[in-house]
Amino acid sequence: MKNDYPILRKQHELGRILRVTLAKPRYLATEDGRWDYRVTIVWKSAQVLDDGFDEESLARQLFPDQEAFKKEEERRFEVLLPHGDVPIVDVEPAR
Repeated sequence: MKNDYPILRKQHELGRILRVTLAKPRYLATEDGRWDYRVTIVWKSAQVLDDGFDEESLARQLFPDQEAFKKEEERRFEVLLPHGDVPIVDVEPAR
């Protein structure tokens, strides 16, 4: 929320992202199935993910203290459990 969300919000303002939603589980789960947050990003298109956008420049604008930003990002990745990004598509139920 501290570092990633402002970058996502700015990309939304720029029109690269259509929507960002966050969810957390209501109940406890077993450790192997546990998760803290699910972030769903709806991009403008699949092509926008590979268009050469300079996210580092955006991070420098949003976080002038780059030393602190990089230290926080390093710590975030130290505690991050292995995960995978899952591209999904919406499915319209048959009528």
